[in-house]
Amino acid sequence: MDPQALVAAKEIDFSIIALFFRATFTVKLVMLGLMAMSFWSWAIIVRKHLMFRQARTEGAVFDHAFWSGEPLDELFEKVGGDPQGASEKIFAAGMLEWRRSHRQDGGLIAGAQARIDRAMDVAIARESELLNKGLSFLATVGSTAPFIGLFGTIWGVKHSFEEIAISQNTNLATVAPGIAEALLATGIGLIAAIPAVVFYNKLNADSERILGGYEAFADEFSTILSRQLDA
Repeated sequence: MDPQALVAAKEIDFSIIALFFRATFTVKLVMLGLMAMSFWSWAIIVRKHLMFRQARTEGAVFDHAFWSGEPLDELFEKVGGDPQGASEKIFAAGMLEWRRSHRQDGGLIAGAQARIDRAMDVAIARESELLNKGLSFLATVGSTAPFIGLFGTIWGVKHSFEEIAISQNTNLATVAPGIAEALLATGIGLIAAIPAVVFYNKLNADSERILGGYEAFADEFSTILSRQLDA
């Protein structure tokens, strides 16, 4: 290999910043888009982690209060006006419909059990929407970021071959910078995609466990109210 070409290649700055600034405008846009996707993915990951931890803590506190033996009417008076956690909101929805199902003479309006169940199902659906909000973005990043990076790589390689054709020179100093810039786009795409996929799977599983707890509580609460309706 030409010693002069080797010396020229060694003098080229191959740092990430240098590769970015040497890239074409299209490849720069690809890299910036991928970095923005990665940043937003991590923001969602951190926010969801904090949200899920808070949901588990609030659920544990409410479960302790619910199963402490305190009368349901007294517990509803405490949390019904301003429920904070998801479990409190589900409980408040069921108790509110329970009270609305009573006539002024103390009797129950027909279909009370079905209405109570629907009220709690609506509350669970709202909490499910909040828990899963943003997870679809992680799934999108995980599935598309590698291909976006690959597009940047293909465009960069295309530009490199054009430079080779124009300069009529195929030595290492001419080829290496363009190829390195192109491969950087794929690398950034993988950096964005891998954490998004890993944390999407984890957060989705955590969300399903939390929602399963809400549904189990709603079923147990519905069973308790059903006994009172039968009595």
